[in-house]
Amino acid sequence: MIDTQIVNSSWLARSSPNVAPDLLGCTLVRRFPNGEIIRGAIVETEAYAPGDPACHAYLRRTPRNEAMFGPAGTIYIYLIYGMYHCLNIVTDLEGVGSAVLIRALQLESVPEGYQQLKHDAGNRRLRDAGNRRLRDRLAAGPGKLCRVLQINSSLNGLPLRAGEGLWLEHRNTEFQEAVEGGAIAIVQTTRIGISKGVDLPWRWYIANCAAVSKF
Repeated sequence: MIDTQIVNSSWLARSSPNVAPDLLGCTLVRRFPNGEIIRGAIVETEAYAPGDPACHAYLRRTPRNEAMFGPAGTIYIYLIYGMYHCLNIVTDLEGVGSAVLIRALQLESVPEGYQQLKHDAGNRRLRDAGNRRLRDRLAAGPGKLCRVLQINSSLNGLPLRAGEGLWLEHRNTEFQEAVEGGAIAIVQTTRIGISKGVDLPWRWYIANCAAVSKF
């Protein structure tokens, strides 16, 4: 692992609407307790920032949203519908309630212990190129990606740290050149699944990517 590839806290210490599109193409790396490592490219993000009525930190600082006020690179996990965890990366300066929701990943592989796959023998071929579409949909949504990567409240408030539970790596040169050359397009639009701040164009995703949660 090359140290310069790691996304550090200083890079994340910017406003979430600036960080969110820059995270597209970066890699989220999950290290399981048994040492297995699974990687996935970030393909969809949403920003939540001060003054935003949809932001969990909008009204006041509480025990639930405490992690959002931590230093950049802190992990913020919350539960929706009482059953789905959502992964957020804290941004901006410490004391500012700001974060980026990771909405979807394009997985490089599937965790060996992912129990749902064991019920379908056909899913043994998920790593094959011909089944890429099926594999992509496993992390096509904030709840889905947390489920497949076993991300839960035990990680809430912890820092992103290479070699530990979760960390981020920067875009590779090939992806960056494709964005700059127009071969990969990034779409900016309004956020989904919220009832406040619906007009803010703070959702970004990679165009024509099968792993995006919703076009």
